[in-house]
Amino acid sequence: MEKVLTITLNPAIDKSTVIQTMAPEKKLRCAPPNFEPGGGGVNVSRAIRKLGGTSTALFFAGGHTGSFFLSLLQRESIDAVAIPINAFTRENLIVFEESTGQQYRFGMPGPSVTETDWNAVLHFLSSESGYEYVVISGSNPNGVPPDFYKEAAKIVRNKKAKLVADTSGDTLKTILDCGIFLAKPNLGELAGLVGTEELDAHSAIDAAKSVINNGKCEVLVVSMGAFGALLVTANEVFHSPSPAVKRKSTVGAGDSMVAGLITGFTKGLSLKNVLRYGIASGTAATLNSGTALCNIEDVERIYSQLLMTN
Repeated sequence: MEKVLTITLNPAIDKSTVIQTMAPEKKLRCAPPNFEPGGGGVNVSRAIRKLGGTSTALFFAGGHTGSFFLSLLQRESIDAVAIPINAFTRENLIVFEESTGQQYRFGMPGPSVTETDWNAVLHFLSSESGYEYVVISGSNPNGVPPDFYKEAAKIVRNKKAKLVADTSGDTLKTILDCGIFLAKPNLGELAGLVGTEELDAHSAIDAAKSVINNGKCEVLVVSMGAFGALLVTANEVFHSPSPAVKRKSTVGAGDSMVAGLITGFTKGLSLKNVLRYGIASGTAATLNSGTALCNIEDVERIYSQLLMTN
């Protein structure tokens, strides 16, 4: 299997718990919390592991929370490379309200990152060899400039590897300007890339084609929520529906989808089935509470269902 490297510049410890009812000004009794390592690329690595693959997770870690974060990854047998920083690794809180079935997600700001910190990531990327896919996923912390992404893309290209990006806003635009292998925007993010206010499933195809024809990427996967997702290349367009399931959590669903896409590529699946496997992985993640991500049994079952669709 091809070697995969994931990069997470703003990792977080995800603490999840359950309460009966949310209410202001009250002391709310919570269930014992679960602690899991989170952040875009880290979740992709965790999901790849759950799908039977391997990867190396590269991330920043600082303070006692950074040490705890590393131990959580090691508990899941993830090959981890922690770049030490002076600031503390952040923590997020996910609360499930039993009375309504609603989930509340509290995302904390990440630490500020220095030039020395992000240069260490570029140094690792330059010195490491043998990887086929590099995934940059998650939010951009304070202190990381556009030049980081430009240099990272250049290094990956020189290594003859494939760069996959699952970011948003200016960060996504910067990475796409470098010309990459795959990006996974949602409809709103794609609309921002092409300078329009709104897109639907039909107009998304033309928008995706324009991004590809401008040399931004080779493959564009557009997630469209209940409408499923599109996979678009210069010559092909595939759509796959999103199965109707009873969702427990949406945390990490997008990261699981990226993991499924990469797993599909490394398995040598056709482009249409790569998309299906990605959707199956993302959907499977919503069946589990907290940030447990996907289970391979659910993924294979949903994937089998999707294979029977047109």
